[in-house]
Amino acid sequence: MPAEPLDDHFTATVRSMVPTDRHRRDGRVGDEVLLRYFEAQVQSRHLDFAARDLQRSGEGFYTIGSAGHEANAALGLAARVTDPALLHYRSGGFYAARASLVPGSTPIRDVLAGCAASTLDPISGGRHKVFGNAALNILPQTSTIASHLPRAVGLALALTWTTRLGLDRPWPADSVVLCSFGDAAANHSTATGALNAAAYLTHRGLPLPILFLVEDNGFGISVRSPAGWVERTLASYPGVGYRKVDGSDPVDALTAASEMLVSVRTSRAPAIMHLDTVRFLGHAGSDAESAYRTPAEIVGDYARDPLLGTARELVDRVTLSPAEVLERYERARRAAGDAVADLGAPPRMTSVAEVLRPLHTHGHPQIPDDPSPVPPDPLTLAQAVGRTLGNILEQVPQACVFGEDVAVKGGVYGVTRGLARRFGPLRVFDTLLDEQTILGTALGFAVAGLLPIPEIQYLAYLHNAEDQVRGEAATLKFFSDGSYRNPMVLRIAGLAYQRGFGGHFHNDNSLAVLRDIPGLTVAVPSRPAHAGALLRTCVELARSTGRVCVFVEPIALYHQRDLYDDGDGLWAQVPDPAAVLPGEVRTYGDGTDVLLVTFGNGVRMSLRAAQRAAARGLDVTVLDLQWIAPLPAVALAEHAVRFPRVLIVDETRRSGGVSEGVIAVLTDAGYTGEIQRIAGRDSFVPLGPAASTVLLSEDDIAGALSE
Repeated sequence: MPAEPLDDHFTATVRSMVPTDRHRRDGRVGDEVLLRYFEAQVQSRHLDFAARDLQRSGEGFYTIGSAGHEANAALGLAARVTDPALLHYRSGGFYAARASLVPGSTPIRDVLAGCAASTLDPISGGRHKVFGNAALNILPQTSTIASHLPRAVGLALALTWTTRLGLDRPWPADSVVLCSFGDAAANHSTATGALNAAAYLTHRGLPLPILFLVEDNGFGISVRSPAGWVERTLASYPGVGYRKVDGSDPVDALTAASEMLVSVRTSRAPAIMHLDTVRFLGHAGSDAESAYRTPAEIVGDYARDPLLGTARELVDRVTLSPAEVLERYERARRAAGDAVADLGAPPRMTSVAEVLRPLHTHGHPQIPDDPSPVPPDPLTLAQAVGRTLGNILEQVPQACVFGEDVAVKGGVYGVTRGLARRFGPLRVFDTLLDEQTILGTALGFAVAGLLPIPEIQYLAYLHNAEDQVRGEAATLKFFSDGSYRNPMVLRIAGLAYQRGFGGHFHNDNSLAVLRDIPGLTVAVPSRPAHAGALLRTCVELARSTGRVCVFVEPIALYHQRDLYDDGDGLWAQVPDPAAVLPGEVRTYGDGTDVLLVTFGNGVRMSLRAAQRAAARGLDVTVLDLQWIAPLPAVALAEHAVRFPRVLIVDETRRSGGVSEGVIAVLTDAGYTGEIQRIAGRDSFVPLGPAASTVLLSEDDIAGALSE
């Protein structure tokens, strides 16, 4: 295997070392701690070298390393194993240090198995190289754009919430959440939003025990961080402690980590440890660092090697001789080489079933009927959802409802009115205006054992934070091979038909961004009689199986009471206590000529169009899908086969809409009848009367039925 210049520089420099009089005898860091620190550092360094060897041999698939960042091992040693950690992809030193605190851990094999995409990887089972291990309380994160920070803030808040609610949690009440990320990611909106949320919560006097570790190597791949920018930015968050630390100085790093942890643990206030690091070996194995850095600059950084800093401290203390330092360094090399040899041809996933297993092991739990007394009077959709939320809060002590305006105001449309007064500010509460923080809070609450039911005020607002659903919520079971889960039910007020009010931002009619997320369950209620049952099913799926569910509530139907004629009161209904099973559809009418397949607002429009068609002698049955992802394929095919014609009424857009999936289901099932669809136009929804030009109408449905 080719020698790395960094490797040669370290060994040559250590050989030339002689003790100096710079040894500090202030007692801040003992020899034993320093030795353990060095062991974690050299282990991380040789894991990086071994990962590149694996790639060269064709057995490795991941080479983003931690070389130059090994000072993060200081936090790994100083923290408790029970402090939950969400790590940056360069936190190899931290991982090695924490593993050293747990007897029987095999960090070298763990990390290399991940690089080799092997099923021996203890966290993802070979699905992705992540730093994660349930036994070490390290939650897996891809952490490419600091997307894990909102969850980390939510988890820190959840430690307080569970204590105040008297509920069990996976970690001790005095735990500190540890969250590391890179300096370039500090500029990302996800990071700035999370840090802003930490400052906001602290300003409100809420305990938030989280220590952010910013690993600052001065680069975002090839883009340099401007001098002083990261420090100035990180030090500016009010109420958030800040300390800059020299990563090449082991005493400074170890002392700072210990002192900052004590401060956060006792004060329950957030802090940022700004670790000055250096990046070796480029961004990744494929990165041609010479394209944007001079050879002299690359080699010049070798003097800042954190391993050299620790080696120098050990030699100056006469704790180890240069030869003993190198012996430990080479011992780590041999251990990594042995692990590579032991992997051989690593076992890997070879089937679709293996890959998908974490996404499809949730099953279908027993969904009970609603045990609450049935109200005597008909309810609107908004009232039915609000009533069900109240019942859930009564029956599930872990449940929390939150979002912008949901508490004091009771929601923009009054759906949650009165719930905060009934259940108090720990169960129903308002958040700041930031969808990433709302969803991050839910993700943190979920892994802490709570059942979050967050609200996103409008469907269009989800796009500000959809990666929190796609990249964080839905992937956790996948990246952890089922070791971790984040059950939640995300409520979103959405879809269109508000008579031109609000334009696109209040009339978003696209569900495409939700329908293609593996493992996500998406439900859309229509009629008040069954909306509560559908919501209860989503809650039970989340509770029993850890599923992430999205419940999209049609705004235009919230307060609708009439169906065919003004004042007929046929849309408002008494709730049906019977459970709704996953994949179950609902039909209206007993016609045999045409099956209208629809959902949401389309149900009411289709029922009205079907009445008009009946006057012309056409017998129509309306099928409400209820489940938009995954589509209820079995039930849909079973109903469709009885009809010579299927008309799909899709209020979403023609391109990427629900109707495309319905057609695929019918085609795959071998349906031989006529299939037709009508859908919204491929347009954003404009303001005012022009909205009617792009949205599907009752007349469109009636016209299609008469063709």
